[in-house]
Amino acid sequence: MFRKLRVLVLLYILAFAAIGNFLASARSTDWNGTLWVDVYPINADGNDRVQSYVDGLTDADFDAIESYLAAEAQRHGVTLAEPFRIALAHQLDRRVPELPTDASVFDALLWSLRMRWFAARVQWASGRPSPDIQVFAIFHDETQAAVLDRSAALERGLIAVANVFAGRSSHGANQVVIAHELLHTLGATDKYEPGTNLPVYPIGYADRNAQPLFPQSRAELMAGRIPVDPDSAEIPSSLKQTMVGPETALEIGWRSDL
Repeated sequence: MFRKLRVLVLLYILAFAAIGNFLASARSTDWNGTLWVDVYPINADGNDRVQSYVDGLTDADFDAIESYLAAEAQRHGVTLAEPFRIALAHQLDRRVPELPTDASVFDALLWSLRMRWFAARVQWASGRPSPDIQVFAIFHDETQAAVLDRSAALERGLIAVANVFAGRSSHGANQVVIAHELLHTLGATDKYEPGTNLPVYPIGYADRNAQPLFPQSRAELMAGRIPVDPDSAEIPSSLKQTMVGPETALEIGWRSDL
C-alpha cells in the first residue's frame, strides 16, 4: 500500500514538473531568442590529471558548439543568428544522480525527479542568472581507456548529463557528445539502434542518398556514429564530421515539415 502511495505521489509531482518543463521547452524551441546554456564541469575520477584539465576550461572551449549549431540552424531556415550561448559555470564536487543501467519505469521516474531536484539546488546555490538549459559535464581520465556510461538528458526537461574525457585529444569528440545531449533537451530523439548503436537508415544517415551508400563521410548528430558498412560505424572525432538531419530539425522546431 505504501509503495503504491509513493508511486502516486511521485507521478503527481512528476506530472507538474513535466508540464512546466514542456511549456518551457515549447517556448525554447520557437527560436525567437537565444537559449542560454550553463555547463557545470565535474571531476569524475578525482585525480590530478582530470582536475588540471577541468581547471583549464574556459567559455572558449564551447565556442565551436555554438558556431556549429548556429550554422546548422540557419541551414534549416532558422533566422536567429545565435540560437545558443554556452557559458562555463563553476565546478561541482558532488555526484550527479545516476540512472540504473536496466532501469524500470519507476526507476526512470525517480531518477527524473532526483535530477530535477539536483539541478534546481545547483542553480539556487550558483548565484548565476537562471539559464534555459543546464549541462552537467562529467569528465573522466582519458588515459584509463574506460568505456563511458551513456550520457543522458531529460528530453524536453532542459537538463543534460554528458560523460566526456579530460584531454585535448578528446576535445572534438566531447563537443559532439555535448551538442547531442543539448538537442535531446529540446526534444530530439536518438537515431540509432539501442542494441547495436548502429545508425538507423535513413534517418540516422547524414548522406542517405549517397552512391555508393558506404562508407559515409559524416554522422547525423543524433545517430552519433558514421556508418562504415551495414554492420559497423565509427564515432566522429569532431562536429565537422556531423550534421543535423531533417527529422531532428523537425523535432526541435528548426523546420515545420520534411
